[in-house]
Amino acid sequence: MTVKHVIAILLLSLMITPSFSQTSSPERHRLRYYGVEPGILQTGKWNAITDVAGVKVGQVTLVEADSIRTGVTAIIPHEGNVFQDKLPAAVFVGNGFGKSMGTTQIQELGNLETPIVLTNTLNAPKLADALIGYMLEQKGNEKVGSVNAVVGETNDGYLNDIRSRHVEKEDLLKALANAQTGPVCEGNVGAGTGTICMGFKGGIGTSSRVLPKEKGGYTVGVLVQTNFGGILDIAGAPVGRELNNYYMAGEDDYKVDGSCMIIIATDAPLSSRNLERIAKRSFLAFGRVGSFSSNGSGDYSIAFSTHPDVRVPYRYDQPVQEVPRLMNDDMSPLFLATLEATEEAIYNSLFMAEDMTGREGHEVKALPIPQTLEILKKYNVIKE
Repeated sequence: MTVKHVIAILLLSLMITPSFSQTSSPERHRLRYYGVEPGILQTGKWNAITDVAGVKVGQVTLVEADSIRTGVTAIIPHEGNVFQDKLPAAVFVGNGFGKSMGTTQIQELGNLETPIVLTNTLNAPKLADALIGYMLEQKGNEKVGSVNAVVGETNDGYLNDIRSRHVEKEDLLKALANAQTGPVCEGNVGAGTGTICMGFKGGIGTSSRVLPKEKGGYTVGVLVQTNFGGILDIAGAPVGRELNNYYMAGEDDYKVDGSCMIIIATDAPLSSRNLERIAKRSFLAFGRVGSFSSNGSGDYSIAFSTHPDVRVPYRYDQPVQEVPRLMNDDMSPLFLATLEATEEAIYNSLFMAEDMTGREGHEVKALPIPQTLEILKKYNVIKE
């Protein structure tokens, strides 16, 4: 086992956990710590995708020498055999400059049958193969002859030696084995280790919203892998412009191209059609933070429902399935919850990320918290 496989950051037991850093920078906190609360809806207990009951997240972070800055993040949608007990799911593509795997079968059948894995672009095929092997070995899958492995990716090649494809099968298996509910590590971890967002260090971010009881009481949780460009806005404040760090402010191409993976979980009883409608709304938040989905940005949103009564069994006796479905007229609160949770998840990825130096000495600075807070005060996002 090499050194890079020993360096693993997994889910920890504290909601606010410092992400891996090469420097001894001051501790960073999530957005709400600083008094900024986007939207009107309440968060779940962890303000994370894991607030949706049964959803687990596992991560492995690989940092070695001066050029390995990458990892894997795995989202397990429920505690059972996902292939035998599939979930309604949908995909919406904001911009298709991406190499995500397994999306067309989701679009065609409306089902998710494996965990969702996030990594870097050139490792996606390797981890798809590893995920297939993992699923075939699950109890009950001994006779399965086809598996639709779902792997999302973004390109971390500015900071990471992406051509060497350092993420291995054992890293994915470790992430899956150690996946937990509860708080989720954010920033420079897992698939977000080497990513860049809006000219600042990006990473993994997550957030959740819980609807009032009179609106169904459902939970929506979002996890993002941010690696995209634009002109950063935070709750309406032009932070990127004020910091003079944004697309077209200089000649740095990494400030525009990249990608974003958005994973949405909910316990509402939804069809794949309405899950696609939810996935579309996540891109309203994508624009709200200042992105415009550049030509080289692969922006994908995958949404699934964990509600036990809408799952799709692999084996069945009756050809007709009768399941509950939330009515169209009751979808609007979930649309709002998705927008708010996606927006805050992106902010959390930025606030929790730290400075990083990587391949060929490339350095990406994290969002400067003190200056950012001053800008938020200037634009009355934070009241004095």
